[in-house]
Amino acid sequence: MSRFTDRDRERIRSQLLEAGKELFTQFGFERTRISDLTARAEIGTSTFYQFFDSKEELYVKVLLLERQRLEEKIADVVAEGETPREEVRLFLKTTLHEVQANPLISALIVDGELRTVQDKLEELEADREFSDNHDTSPDLPFAERWATLDSFRYDNQDLIDQLFISLVFTVRSRNAPVGADSTVDYDQVENALVETVVDGLFDDSYQD
Repeated sequence: MSRFTDRDRERIRSQLLEAGKELFTQFGFERTRISDLTARAEIGTSTFYQFFDSKEELYVKVLLLERQRLEEKIADVVAEGETPREEVRLFLKTTLHEVQANPLISALIVDGELRTVQDKLEELEADREFSDNHDTSPDLPFAERWATLDSFRYDNQDLIDQLFISLVFTVRSRNAPVGADSTVDYDQVENALVETVVDGLFDDSYQD
């Protein structure tokens, strides 16, 4: 057993998480090998297994950290909204952008890869760093509060969550042509879609 100091362990763990984020983003889970991870982190294979039991365990923790980062970013952006309607608009635009720009967020929300490693998550329950602070449910934040508003058309939080998650799937159309002879680009379509959804979620008979 290597005699790492606490500082060494923290450094190596951080290096592995950073290597995982970079390589899983670039190549995906399946094409990333443990040897790739250890080479990027500049450690030996035996050292890897002193920190993670498997590539799956590292992947789960990378996804959880990305989800935490996304939730923090959304919270900061939504806080800038002056009305609930503007909050929802900012929430949708930020979420759609992150799913499109970050393959790990796409894997997390669109592909549902966190669920595919549910068995691994059960093994991680003993890890207090993650089991206490990271819920594994797919719920997106803010739905509970919006559901209580008189101006919001729906009061079922789960329905709202699933509506938003379903909308996120539209980002997959970014690389597909809108129409053979169309002059409309994807950004125009996405903006129009967000505005249509926001308008449909609020009852104009109530003031925001």
